[in-house]
Amino acid sequence: MDKYFSETQLILATPRGFCAGVERAVDIVNKAIDIFGAPIYVKHEVVHNKYVIEDLEKKGVIFIEDVTMVPNDSIIIYSAHGVSIKVKNDAKMRNLKIFDATCPLVTKVHIEVHRYSQAGIDVVLIGHKGHPEIEGTMGQYNSPIGKIHLVENIKDISELKINNKKIAYVTQTTLSIDDTKSIIDSLIERFPNIMSPSKSDICYATQNRQDAVKSILNHCDYLLVIGSINSSNSRRLVELALKNDIPSKLIDNYDDIDLNELKDKKSIGITAGASAPQILLDQVTEYLISKGATLNNIKQDTIKENIIFSMPKELREL
Repeated sequence: MDKYFSETQLILATPRGFCAGVERAVDIVNKAIDIFGAPIYVKHEVVHNKYVIEDLEKKGVIFIEDVTMVPNDSIIIYSAHGVSIKVKNDAKMRNLKIFDATCPLVTKVHIEVHRYSQAGIDVVLIGHKGHPEIEGTMGQYNSPIGKIHLVENIKDISELKINNKKIAYVTQTTLSIDDTKSIIDSLIERFPNIMSPSKSDICYATQNRQDAVKSILNHCDYLLVIGSINSSNSRRLVELALKNDIPSKLIDNYDDIDLNELKDKKSIGITAGASAPQILLDQVTEYLISKGATLNNIKQDTIKENIIFSMPKELREL
């Protein structure tokens, strides 16, 4: 095979790829398939990764957006992004067998919002409109005297109309830490008494992957991010590189690599979003090495991730 690179090095950010919440969600779907067989219905894509979704569809998983489309007495699994109270009620009315693959860190935010709702406290949710996690989180709020408000940027804060003296904020778990901080600072400036989560809602894996990218950017002149276009945390990694004036591209797999874009690059950073499996990283790395690139194992201040989220009790006991 012709060599394309002569002196190009590859730097792998650590940690990268699957997080505990994604691994748990995918394991839940695979375990359900093994036990009950196809078809298994899943509310929304269980995780935002094209390779994972296509692999599960081959096994007989059917991804749906409306639970009323699921035949009565079938098995349904909620995606890692979580679902609203209404979706849960609709599923119960159809006598569906339910397994919840919601990431425990998303569930933490749901509990916060539900608690604020019960207390009649207005909630400001920082996140991206249309993302399934946002839809599920907003769907936890049902107070007749309060309201939940979505803000995507600082400009949205100036347009908020809140009469309630009791206000709290929560965030989508997969946001950029730096961007979220500026929005939170603006919220506090406008609402000095706004209540905050006892612990940041940004998930550990999102933060760790962003920190890992930051640690290698000074050594890179290009960053490849493995992840699908609908993966919020993967897109944040691309944005992080671009904000630091490092060209970056989001790719699903090695087929998306444009060697012309990498021409004359001496050091290519590689990372993977929290929903991208290891096999995709291996394929990308092997492809670039086959073109003449070499691995550079630079020393990184890596964070070891040893978090494991257990499978639902109902599946563990089967």
